Amino acid sequence: MPLLSTGLLVVLAGTSVLVVVATVLLWDRAPGPRPARTGLRVVALLLGQVMAVATCAIALNDYGFFYGSWSELLGHQDRVAAVSRTDHVRTVPDGRGVVGGGGRVLGPAPFEAGSVPARDGKTVTVRLPGRRSGLAEIGVVHLPPEYFQPGWEHTQFPAVEVLTGYPGQATDLLKTLDVPAALRQVQRAGTAGPMVLVMLRSSPAFPRDTECVDVPRGPQAFTYFSQDVPADVASLFRVRPVGWGAMGDSTGGYCASKLAVTNSYVFPAAVALSGFNSPPQDLTTGDLFGGSASLRAQSDLVHLLRTGHSPAASLLLTTTRTERGPSGLDAVQTLQRAAKPPLQVDTLVETRGGHSFSTWRPELPTVLAWLSSHLHPPRTPTG
Repeated sequence: MPLLSTGLLVVLAGTSVLVVVATVLLWDRAPGPRPARTGLRVVALLLGQVMAVATCAIALNDYGFFYGSWSELLGHQDRVAAVSRTDHVRTVPDGRGVVGGGGRVLGPAPFEAGSVPARDGKTVTVRLPGRRSGLAEIGVVHLPPEYFQPGWEHTQFPAVEVLTGYPGQATDLLKTLDVPAALRQVQRAGTAGPMVLVMLRSSPAFPRDTECVDVPRGPQAFTYFSQDVPADVASLFRVRPVGWGAMGDSTGGYCASKLAVTNSYVFPAAVALSGFNSPPQDLTTGDLFGGSASLRAQSDLVHLLRTGHSPAASLLLTTTRTERGPSGLDAVQTLQRAAKPPLQVDTLVETRGGHSFSTWRPELPTVLAWLSSHLHPPRTPTG
């Protein structure tokens, strides 16, 4: 029986009820001597608890779609599908971009002790204060090996804003997904150039889930990611003020797409790993739009594209054929159909998988290579 099926949930729920009813009815009828009866009662209680936990776990997975199949739950992965591309690769404009930021390097990030920067790159923890939004975040920045190699001292590198889902932490991108390791892999394979990775959680007003929205009379999350982060990072490192990439999973995927769709001059390319087309509203978000239907529409990417908004940007949307809901295949195809030139939308559709790190992690080499191909590579040093 498939992991994601109503039948499995019904069977587990029904069995749980039957176990509880049988335990109550047969409690005083257990055969055998007293030790045997006690043992049977303990087994019955444990079985009831196991069935209840299994039912809740399957119901939660069915709701959140964390695992798409039994094989994925057991850690078996399919080969990553190929990207379905549209017609061309876009260049990015030159210009000053967003300036006037300031930040601070706090020190080495976890798991980086003993690395050789010119060979492995360097990962540091930073504080990005956000002068325009008034928000501040602790993030993790990975600098590629070329940043420290002779001949590259004056090179400005393309940067990628990498965002978690909610309620993730920036260290999830380093410890769980290990995005820097995936970048080193594609660089060594020759399918990507050096990039600076700026890894952040997607909720700069945590614990509130701000969904990359400038909330009326509230946290200005979109301003933070679209303007403050590029300005702050550019004040600390040799990165380009424009021509950034964006990448994220789940809520971070929605934010990455929104950055490219609405601020393509700074973010001409973005990757959404199981991202959404519009932000939800629930207990974690509160009222994101002050009751304004107009403001809500401005954060709905499909609505923007259908009403004539067509940025000079490139998107890569990933999902699976078994994923459902706002990040499923139907949602990806809806956004792709709404796009008009010069917007370019490519897709990466796996056969199966869930809304989880185990699905996104194998996709990282493919999506990072795609992202690198849509950003201007840094100039190779001469001599």
